[in-house]
Amino acid sequence: MTVTSKATTLWRGGLADGTGTTALGSNVATLGVNWKARSEGGTDTTTPEELLAAAHASCFAMALSHELGGNDTPPNEVDVSVEIDFVAGTGVTGSRITVEAEVPGITEDDFSRIAQAAKDGCPISQALSGIDITLESATLRS
Repeated sequence: MTVTSKATTLWRGGLADGTGTTALGSNVATLGVNWKARSEGGTDTTTPEELLAAAHASCFAMALSHELGGNDTPPNEVDVSVEIDFVAGTGVTGSRITVEAEVPGITEDDFSRIAQAAKDGCPISQALSGIDITLESATLRS
């Protein structure tokens, strides 16, 4: 079964002076967007890269949970952070994943191996295959 997700953006004005709103098709959020936040950073609006980081983080968390379950070591908790790099004029240049998890009955080595497999198997990682994707840290918590 194919599931189609949707988001919409309404933009007003030129690139440098314009502003917009991006709405998720699920109607759970409408977020402001603008070029200044995207090219210089900001805290009052989102960016396409922040939304991409959210997509990558949630996808990786699900992929890791799936891989750990297949190893008969399902996680109690998985905490994922993703940072996406954007360079104006170049585009998205990298994605860095950091994960901490509470997983009973697993060794650090097995967890690291499984986290790497989850990174490689995550559908968003696959969609981002044209950029550098790194697993910066995979840490077990007790």
